[in-house]
Amino acid sequence: MAASMLCRRAVVLCRTFKGVSSSKTANSQYGLLLQTASYNPRPLKLNLHEPYIPDKDNAKTPDWQKTARYDGKLYGRYGSASGVDPASLWPSHEQLDKIIAEENEWHPPLEVLLKNIEAKEKEETEKRLAKERLIAANMAKMPKMIADWRREKRETKQKQKEEKARRTTLLAQARERFGYAVDPRSPKFLEMVAEIEKEEKKKKKLMKRRLKEEHAAAPVTPPAASS
Repeated sequence: MAASMLCRRAVVLCRTFKGVSSSKTANSQYGLLLQTASYNPRPLKLNLHEPYIPDKDNAKTPDWQKTARYDGKLYGRYGSASGVDPASLWPSHEQLDKIIAEENEWHPPLEVLLKNIEAKEKEETEKRLAKERLIAANMAKMPKMIADWRREKRETKQKQKEEKARRTTLLAQARERFGYAVDPRSPKFLEMVAEIEKEEKKKKKLMKRRLKEEHAAAPVTPPAASS
């Protein structure tokens, strides 16, 4: 039935293209269509009744079909017909220990989960309390820190004021000595400052020695006698 319908369709196609191509070409196409319509392929030799069991001793068998994992698939699909010993699919002691360790690591018991949660909460509480204690200690030090900062600021300001006054005095002394305004970066000015500082150190040293001699020469008063 199907072959006759294909033949009729082929005839219709040949008549359609008859005006475009020559009669010889149409006959060849018609013959090709008839040959295609009458083609009857040989059925594939598929064995759907017996399972495919790879030969592990054959060199042409792929390596992945020789593994224990593939044996497990065969046994799961065909059962005892696969020829696989189910005892060979059972994991070894090392594999069982590894499976148990992974199970305990990724899926621990409820008691372990509760202990982990409790330990984590305890750690977070300790961190929070330590942070609060640090904040409280810093807040207690805050008044002293503010007072020290203000004192250092006053001392820095006073030091800058003294340095400015000293600089003004040195410039005035230089102008008086040389008779004109001197650049504070000039060698003359720097040499004059070095001489003045040397004289000041000498005076301080003499003053210290005099005070020491006066203290040594002062009479020592004996302690009052007890009654």
